Amino acid sequence: MTDKMTEEQVYALARKRVQARKDFTIHLIVYLGVNTLLFCLWFFVTGRGFPWFVFPLGGWGIGLVSHYYYVSRMVGGDAAGNRSAEVEKEAEKIRKEQ
Repeated sequence: MTDKMTEEQVYALARKRVQARKDFTIHLIVYLGVNTLLFCLWFFVTGRGFPWFVFPLGGWGIGLVSHYYYVSRMVGGDAAGNRSAEVEKEAEKIRKEQ
């Protein structure tokens, strides 16, 4: 980043990064929930025949890994705390990067 960003741009980017982290967390929770349900269907309902649940598990897993890669490259680091604190922390990181 050669050009210095305005405070508005810094906060806009910080909000985008925080939202990307939250979106990934939701994606991960849904992935785990749905695939747990599919495993249980296979285990308890279909009589433990061919393990068909591995196909959605693997295919969706590839998408989840790519989502993680995107977020980690865009965001980097970790995040915790309330919404405004996260945005402020991210804004400070952006300022340091400049």
